[in-house]
Amino acid sequence: MNSALGDELRSAWSARSLVWVLTRREVAARHAGTAAGIVWPYLQPLLMVAAYYLVFDVVFGMRLGEGAPARAVGAYLVVGALPWMAFCDAVQRGMTSLIDAGGLLHKNPLPPVLFVTRAVLASAFIYGPLLMLVASVYVPAHGLRPAVLALAPLLALQLLLCLVLAYVLAILAAALRDVVQLVGFVLSVGIYLSPILFPLSLFPENWRWVLWLNPMTALVLGYQQVLLQGAWPPLSVWAVSAAWIAALALALNVLVARSRDQLVDWL
Repeated sequence: MNSALGDELRSAWSARSLVWVLTRREVAARHAGTAAGIVWPYLQPLLMVAAYYLVFDVVFGMRLGEGAPARAVGAYLVVGALPWMAFCDAVQRGMTSLIDAGGLLHKNPLPPVLFVTRAVLASAFIYGPLLMLVASVYVPAHGLRPAVLALAPLLALQLLLCLVLAYVLAILAAALRDVVQLVGFVLSVGIYLSPILFPLSLFPENWRWVLWLNPMTALVLGYQQVLLQGAWPPLSVWAVSAAWIAALALALNVLVARSRDQLVDWL
């Protein structure tokens, strides 16, 4: 790791108390002025996954074919859709975090990494408990197998992936505002280029490599292995996730080094 990215990590760690305060304020801002209060940020994703279950499993009773990790369509969708919603929320909010904090950064020489970290952690504090709640519903179907322990590293990898990717996009968005619209479109179609709406086995074999261009594909497969089959994720899940994080970290190191003197001016 070169000095540019290393300096960012040290800045975030040395200001961890400030990050905690900023994160709490970010979470509070998401439900400010709502009648449901603190429940509202958690209620929205839960209503979405409940709708999947109600429509596909209760109303239509749809079932997947042989070879799928689950027969019930709604139960299958929930396992991939909730991590995807968490990913989109963290990346989108992290991407715009520097733009939103532009006025503050002009007045105070604070490390920009603090604001990206705040946005991603705030998202994790909302979706993390929801993911564990969903896991608690699925795990009993397989018993307390050792594979359930894989949830902790999967969640940690997703958090790290979101943080690195969001920071990369935050710098690019500061330099070129079109990045925000482009990434929004990519995220809206990204769910179709992942094994969330359909099992990997249903995708044409010659085109399955396209799914691996989505950084969440490996993690979604990992969640499905653990929650739907009670099995430890294969090595490919860990290897691909680590490769994505390493590649993004290298890109981030270059971007931080090259934008350090211009970033605040872009904002």
